[in-house]
Amino acid sequence: MTADDLLIVDDLMLLLMDDDGASVQGAGTLHYTLAGALLTELALLGRVVTDDTRIVNGPRVDPAGAGPLPDPLLQSAYDTVAGKTQRVQPLLLALGGDLWRVVGARLVERGLLRREERRVLGVFRSTRWPADDERHEAQLRVRIRRVLEDGDEPDARTAAVIGLLYASGSLPSLRPPLPWSTQTVTRAQQLQRGEWGTAAVGTAVTRTAATIAASSAAAAISVSIATR
Repeated sequence: MTADDLLIVDDLMLLLMDDDGASVQGAGTLHYTLAGALLTELALLGRVVTDDTRIVNGPRVDPAGAGPLPDPLLQSAYDTVAGKTQRVQPLLLALGGDLWRVVGARLVERGLLRREERRVLGVFRSTRWPADDERHEAQLRVRIRRVLEDGDEPDARTAAVIGLLYASGSLPSLRPPLPWSTQTVTRAQQLQRGEWGTAAVGTAVTRTAATIAASSAAAAISVSIATR
């Protein structure tokens, strides 16, 4: 397996993980962000749709399309959607769980992270996930900068990554930092709303992906406020 096999959720994990592997940005609501990335990718593939209701738990998510999916993680997420009709927030909880560990292991398998276990004071086990090959993340950051700073039109994948980063509230706190100004905030907000320009994969698909990203953010924000 190579970096070419990466999903949106993998790209997000790489960006959110500090290079020393000791901490993750937005750790408290990471399960919402990563689960939202899986649902967003399914939306871009036309494999989930949402209704237009705006209640506390978000819109209903229904399966769409047919046939196997190209990645076992996507297939597992789709099977969860297809197994029981749910609204976004409980579905994010169902998908989130230990998703960060699963994604971390995928990135180790692909040679992008490495897993280091050590004991603190000889008793407490500590796990770090430092970068092992930074080339893919560096290329991803270049694409993000071109979209946010230079106004380049993004492909659907880059637009989704930026939208989810902004929705999660993690974009300004990433290390090393990505651009953060009035211009880039406005651009990120547009991408979160699904305003992806002519490169968008389709109005309905884009709207579904943006709805899921926004719902993921709303769920994360509500949990963050409740736990303060």
